[in-house]
Amino acid sequence: MTEHYPTGDAAGSRPKLLVLIGPTAVGKTKLSIELAKTFSCEIISGDSMQVYRGMDIGTAKISASETEGIPHHLVDIHEPDEPFSVSEFQERCDALIPEIEARGRLPFIVGGTGLYIESLCYRYEFAESGADEAFRQEQALFAEKEGTEALHARLRAIDPESAERLHPNDTRRVIRALEIYELTGETLSQRLAAQKKTTPYDLCLIGLTMDRQMLYNRIEERIDLMMEQGLVEEVRTLKARGYTPDMVSMQGLGYKEIWPYLDGSETLEEAVYKLKRDTRHFAKRQLSWFRHMRDIQWVDVSEPEKFSANFEQVHGIITGRFGSDF
Repeated sequence: MTEHYPTGDAAGSRPKLLVLIGPTAVGKTKLSIELAKTFSCEIISGDSMQVYRGMDIGTAKISASETEGIPHHLVDIHEPDEPFSVSEFQERCDALIPEIEARGRLPFIVGGTGLYIESLCYRYEFAESGADEAFRQEQALFAEKEGTEALHARLRAIDPESAERLHPNDTRRVIRALEIYELTGETLSQRLAAQKKTTPYDLCLIGLTMDRQMLYNRIEERIDLMMEQGLVEEVRTLKARGYTPDMVSMQGLGYKEIWPYLDGSETLEEAVYKLKRDTRHFAKRQLSWFRHMRDIQWVDVSEPEKFSANFEQVHGIITGRFGSDF
């Protein structure tokens, strides 16, 4: 089915925005392609790491052949030494969504970076809270000497909710959360809770979930496949190009765990063990973030062999929300 549907303006309503979220390895990519073909979509990646060029295996980036001709935006738009922020994500989506609509297609956000997607859907405004470079350096030095878990414990003491959402190894964001509190006396979670959470879109927000142990098994299988595909060589190539482990991009799963192996401080077995463990923890944090979001219609895909039935359920949610005239 490829007919175009009336745009938000032509329909006299807010722009339609389809969103598919879920934890890593739950099966978003395959489903998103079938939905995009059915509803004439263009996909905008809602993944904070797939923006980086040369980081394909570790981010489980969709290949050109896997897209089946569906346009994908916000993939491969930055070099690994160029930070990508939630505000840039918002700005780029603000430009992309009307462009996609003008082509008579449905804008479709697909990804698992909760803050990015939630901030777009509900127009979060991030007021400038300033910066304290000396404080950042002090916290970074503390993390280097005492470990990332000790730094994370500082955040947990003042802002347990943000600590639950942020991985201890996500040092940059942990330090930023501490810095916000240092500068304003207000926690990151308080700032997020104060957002109005109204959407400018005619929003259809779908979340995929599955049995936790099954998800963990799929994560481990995916990582085994990444290793077969050459994840170590990918990280080695990035290192040879001069990228360093303190960069935002290199804090991504699959990169920060392999780096110690390349430095000779860990065995490959230890690195893979930590990668599987950290990815399981990451999936748990993704689900924790999504539980705080509103308007999500959840679909249990614990039986992936029943793809057609799962697809029909999601299809029904979309047509129920947007109508069946497109």
